[in-house]
Amino acid sequence: MEIGVPKEIKDLEFRVGLSPTSVRACSDKGHAVFVETNAGTGAGFADEDYVQAGAKIVLKASDVWNRQLIVKVKEPLPAEYPLIQKEQLLFTYLHLAADRALTEHLISSGVQAIAYETVELPDSKLPLLAPMSIIAGRLAVQFGARFLERQQGGRGVLLGGVPGVRPGKVVILGGGIVGTEAARIAVGMGARVQILDVNVDRLAYLETLFGSRVEYLYSSPLQIEAVIPDADLLIGAVLVLGKKAPVLVSRAFVAKMHPGSVIVDVAVDQGGCVETLRATSHTNPTYVEEGVLHYGVPNMPGAVPWTATQALNNSTLPYVLQLANSGIKALEINPSLAKGLNVQNHRLVHPAVREVFPDLAD
Repeated sequence: MEIGVPKEIKDLEFRVGLSPTSVRACSDKGHAVFVETNAGTGAGFADEDYVQAGAKIVLKASDVWNRQLIVKVKEPLPAEYPLIQKEQLLFTYLHLAADRALTEHLISSGVQAIAYETVELPDSKLPLLAPMSIIAGRLAVQFGARFLERQQGGRGVLLGGVPGVRPGKVVILGGGIVGTEAARIAVGMGARVQILDVNVDRLAYLETLFGSRVEYLYSSPLQIEAVIPDADLLIGAVLVLGKKAPVLVSRAFVAKMHPGSVIVDVAVDQGGCVETLRATSHTNPTYVEEGVLHYGVPNMPGAVPWTATQALNNSTLPYVLQLANSGIKALEINPSLAKGLNVQNHRLVHPAVREVFPDLAD
């Protein structure tokens, strides 16, 4: 099969769909891989690395998109819409619940769109979302600590504190992978950490990881309202598979936070769980609302593309090979991959996304 790997065009997105190592794996199976020139440069992979791995470098995006299987990282942007082809296999992150325009175009194009984030194992784990969730959770605290610096517009709080001065407080909404990894970094920095979740069993599990270094709270509107006012850093780490994230933090709650506090909402690519938060970019990552610094970059792992590309490929490569070997029949062979199918034959097929856009479901 012919596989196309485009250069990502999202703002400062340096990850790439296939690393040279993954290209070699595909080439060894007899597949032809076409990589757009400089697609991997930002992640540390030169065109020559791809050539040595068996890929052909092409100069124009249209020559990459003219292939049976397209492997990307981020969702197609409007400039790429005309390049999407009928019956083509598109394998990438989509997050359609937060993007009606993209959903409509994929339906009209006739493409077969498979989303990394909805590939689901029998135990309900999301194997292609997990590696980026780990990175995003860790980066959430790293970026939060940075933007708490006064020169960045923050309160001037050091999360770890110093002897004689209390450490900063980190409140994490959601105890899944993102929340767990955020807590791991925040605890390591020496911050005071609170995790809120509606799953008591998950909170009990987190206690086995962090012990008394973290406070574990059952999430409710009253509890959220109670803990937010003295949070120096608030991290949104909420996920509802295939759907928009629920808004847990109202504008009124945000207004109660200290001026210069920071909100990092990792759920922004699914609409966000903070009412005042909107998507930003790596070029312009923050803005101030109600006196609070908001960070809403939806492709956070793009900041560490060398790490993120390899972590993503470690998980996606087996599925890429299945699609390349068997085409759309790979979905019949692998039920977990089949759950990643969002759009097929001009129809919106994923149940959760259909609930978000019922008028597009027929």
